[in-house]
Amino acid sequence: QVQLVESGGGLVQAGGSLRLSCAASGRTFSSYAMGWFRQAPGKERMFVAAINWSRGNTYYADSVKGRFTISRDNAKNTVYLQMNSLKPEDTAVYYCAASSTYVYPRKTYEYDYWGQGTQVTVSS
Repeated sequence: QVQLVESGGGLVQAGGSLRLSCAASGRTFSSYAMGWFRQAPGKERMFVAAINWSRGNTYYADSVKGRFTISRDNAKNTVYLQMNSLKPEDTAVYYCAASSTYVYPRKTYEYDYWGQGTQVTVSS
């Protein structure tokens, strides 16, 4: 079993920055691909970014390319999402997820474990 705990959410003005963290339990953290999803009120949960367990290859939704950066520190069992140039449409609950069966997971069904989410609100 893997436990994921997100932190770092909050309120930020448009154009500002925020860094989310996701702490994972277990000694095999480095073998999991990690991802971030977000869900706005009345909307489906959507893919934001992912990072694999090998060379740190990253993947991003088109809406966040050039603004968000996903990274991981396996020694700390932590994955990060650096969010820059935030827009009001980035407002959502952000979820951290881990996948043990997919190398490049981009869909919700490809992930095995989920955190409880952290709220990010971007004001205009």
